[in-house]
Amino acid sequence: MPIVVVGNVFVDIKGFPDNKYIPAGRNAGSVEIVHGGVGRNVVEDIANVELRPRFVSMVDDTAEGAEVIRKLKNHKVDTRFVASVPDGMGMWLAVFDTTGDIISSISKRPKMDAMLELLEQHGDEIFADADSIIVEIDMDKEIIKKVLSFAQKYEKRVYAVVANMSIASLRRDFLQSIDCFVCNVQEAGILFAADFEDLTPEELEQEMVERLQNARIPSMVVTMGSRGAIYADAEGNCGFCPPNTVRVRDTTGAGDAFCAGVAIGLTYGKTMLESCEIGARLASSVITISENTCPRFLPQELGLDVDVNE
Repeated sequence: MPIVVVGNVFVDIKGFPDNKYIPAGRNAGSVEIVHGGVGRNVVEDIANVELRPRFVSMVDDTAEGAEVIRKLKNHKVDTRFVASVPDGMGMWLAVFDTTGDIISSISKRPKMDAMLELLEQHGDEIFADADSIIVEIDMDKEIIKKVLSFAQKYEKRVYAVVANMSIASLRRDFLQSIDCFVCNVQEAGILFAADFEDLTPEELEQEMVERLQNARIPSMVVTMGSRGAIYADAEGNCGFCPPNTVRVRDTTGAGDAFCAGVAIGLTYGKTMLESCEIGARLASSVITISENTCPRFLPQELGLDVDVNE
């Protein structure tokens, strides 16, 4: 049975300066175009752990959209519920500094009407046999409502990831129906209207426990970049997952890979700490390359007792 991922596809245009970036100047460097989008990244990460996820999404009805589907099929992603429609993909333009951090970016979101139609027409087929569901929580409200409705109908656990936290912060009521929400420390600050960036991991753990209890959000994992990640739930449980030290090329997709790892672990019986360790392993493999997703892993390498279905 598959993990079902509901999310968007983007085309990412990424610029890397050869030297220190000068905002008002002409900067020599390299430009790369890769397939991106939070949902697309997450589903490919899961496929790269030799699992066979199902993707609910949209692509442009163009050669570029067809190439997105072709690549996902090559990774053995179930793409039967990816619609090809006009303006089905978003676009993200970003410039990085020489350490791999984003200096500036701008994005264009896709129209999501076709995704809602897919859910309305094929929702039972999509979700009935799912092992779990991962959803981008900042998509259109009606899409999120529909996903949560099917999750309740078939008693499926739901894990949430975010692309635009400013939008997601308006969906706080949805998070009460999510089993675990994965975000970074800046995004957690937007959600709770607070600044957490100067807190130690131990301080953030306790802060999250209290805020989750008050907001009635079941659990969260908050990544802190090179300082690792913390996890907490509304029952008072919390902990810390240390980072893996690697040389950084490009941080794009690291958070998506972390979310994929957490969701994989929790879906297949791992503890929260073990799941975060899987997330950290996948994320650290992404930031050493310019691609948005992790390289291939076997489930057993991550401590997973999951059969690989060919």
